[in-house]
Amino acid sequence: MSGDSTQVDTRWLRRYHPAPAAAPRLVCFPHAGGSAGYFHPVSAAVSPHADVLCVQYPGRQDRRTEPGITSVAELADRLYEVLRPCADRPLTFFGHSMGAVLAFEVALRFAKDGLDAPAHLFVSGRRAPSVHRDERVHLLPDEGMLAELVVLGGTGEQVLADQELRDMILPPLRSDYTAIETYRGEPGAVLDCPITALTGDADPRVAVDDVRVWESHTRGAFDLKVFPGGHFYLADQAPAVLGLIKAQLAGTPADR
Repeated sequence: MSGDSTQVDTRWLRRYHPAPAAAPRLVCFPHAGGSAGYFHPVSAAVSPHADVLCVQYPGRQDRRTEPGITSVAELADRLYEVLRPCADRPLTFFGHSMGAVLAFEVALRFAKDGLDAPAHLFVSGRRAPSVHRDERVHLLPDEGMLAELVVLGGTGEQVLADQELRDMILPPLRSDYTAIETYRGEPGAVLDCPITALTGDADPRVAVDDVRVWESHTRGAFDLKVFPGGHFYLADQAPAVLGLIKAQLAGTPADR
């Protein structure tokens, strides 16, 4: 049984597994179109070492009746308010794709308020905020958006062939793509916490050199890890990625 008495906003955060009392916290931010459940395996693997909180964006699954949010800034503002009470112990952020940018923006809000969080930021499958690419997937018709999912490899074609599932996927997907493709990072935005950037060497949308630019967004330590695989390299490289996360958490003191 968990010794954790901290109440979390269960609309925005999922805690799938119990964690030891006073364990550090790992907050996982999903990709565009993704849900908290994507990180369920991470929670299962890491929860003995940390209190794992997985973000659930509006517009999907049990929040499907809520309108999607089409601004990274608004999402980050909302999540900062949700996560601020969780900073009573060390926080580590892990964000994949759109989630990497969102985790960075939430971290900036902690820093602007003078709060010592997160202790570490993992950014996965996303170029640095200062690297802009003119992308307009959010303006494509439905078939074009679904074709992009096939290119990225995150959703099986069998799923996309199901009209009911397509109807569920498309609205939050379009909201998320609008948010991330219209995002412009604040010039010169820098964190003090260490950043570990991870990417697949065959990602069709993210160049390794663009991921390396994350180094310019921290005054702390920086590490770049390149794995075999595409945009969703995490599926095949889970043991190695989990090893990195566990090693970082093991070095995080339980008490401030």
